[in-house]
Amino acid sequence: MSKISCVSSKYFENTATLKQIADSVYTPYFFLYTKSPSPRLGAYAEERFVQIARATGAVMLYSDYYAEREGHPAPHPTIEYQAGSLRDDFDFGSVLLVKTETFKKVVGEMDTNYRYAALYDLRLRLSREGQIFRIPEFLYTEIEQDTRRSGEKQFDYVNPRNREVQIEMEQACTAHLKMVGAYLSPQFKAIDLTRESFGTEASVIIPVRNREKTIADAIHSVLTQQTGFKYNILVIDNHSTDNTTRIISDIASKERRVIHLIPERTDLGIGGCWTHAVMHPACGRFAVQLDSDDLYINEKVLQTIVDTFREQQCAMVIGSYRMVNFNLEEIPPGIIDHKEWTPDNGRNNALRVNGLGAPRAFYTPLLREIKIPNVNYGEDYATALAISREYRIGRIYEPLYLCRRWEGNSDADLDIQRVNQHNFYKDKIRTIELFARQTIENGELKIENEQNKS
Repeated sequence: MSKISCVSSKYFENTATLKQIADSVYTPYFFLYTKSPSPRLGAYAEERFVQIARATGAVMLYSDYYAEREGHPAPHPTIEYQAGSLRDDFDFGSVLLVKTETFKKVVGEMDTNYRYAALYDLRLRLSREGQIFRIPEFLYTEIEQDTRRSGEKQFDYVNPRNREVQIEMEQACTAHLKMVGAYLSPQFKAIDLTRESFGTEASVIIPVRNREKTIADAIHSVLTQQTGFKYNILVIDNHSTDNTTRIISDIASKERRVIHLIPERTDLGIGGCWTHAVMHPACGRFAVQLDSDDLYINEKVLQTIVDTFREQQCAMVIGSYRMVNFNLEEIPPGIIDHKEWTPDNGRNNALRVNGLGAPRAFYTPLLREIKIPNVNYGEDYATALAISREYRIGRIYEPLYLCRRWEGNSDADLDIQRVNQHNFYKDKIRTIELFARQTIENGELKIENEQNKS
């Protein structure tokens, strides 16, 4: 086999570096090592990469690998790349095999000099030229440098210290969406917030299972809300096996605003519990989220959210929250406000980021039409993407919510299989949304062309 070039650098995020590489590689394929120290390739790994590259015609390949921590390697499987794998933190591992001819072509077309987003821009451009292919084999070992738990890593993309990076990533993603016909211009359908009558203006929805330590606090944080309208609390008790059911029943027996719902079905995830509540006749005009671990920050939250619906004439409202420990003491990264959202481009950038914020609130008639996916992860993200496809989403950048992080959180410390499962599902949601937006774009173009002919 002919020699394969290997390029290792910590400056791949810089467009100038990629252009230098394009001028210096001449083998049909070359390896990019994206982390330092360089990985240890397995036996005949180079040959295997190239063999599959030639067999598939892929423009970029990556594989499963071993992650070594304190001298002990552990299997680290990756996930399949999809059309909707648009998040900039997709885990390819540190070894990429790239087809040189295609690499030179797309780098030659790069017209923006990025400091941070060049490697992301490269991947998006390559995906438009051909297949990005995963090899489900453990072909190398890399040193694991980020040993934090999954629950700590998931908020990196909203850390204010990364703001300059996020701006560039958004720019690259938006350009890609335009090239694949999935970009949505800032034009929205009007929403009629008075199209149906409701006896209750707002309902706080709390799905819960086995949260005896936190559910009472969550409910009481709602009962202290001061509003100029009627509201209630729909607690969907998903067949708890601890003292959660008794705690909810005791509160509901003393407070008429608390409606304790136990679904007959036993196959409901968090999304299914939400739909169960939203379809209930007691649900108000606006359905407002509160997780059973968390608390509203003060007594004005519901009023602020409902006022925002009216002021911004939107179909959904997303607030901001403060990260706290179980004792409600602030922990890093502090306030999560998702200020990367802009009115003009937020719904496009939403396909890149891994979440949109909390608390979330929905116009109930629209939510009854869309319905939330019956899953335990990503259900809110999927629903927000579907709404943003056509309607305006309102934002509140002051914290409304205390998000408790503690050992009881379902995502506090996930193993790689669960992390992959979650990431694959969100990528699948993005894929669905990407296709839906391409259909909208194609339909609009078809209408415009017919109008131009007439």
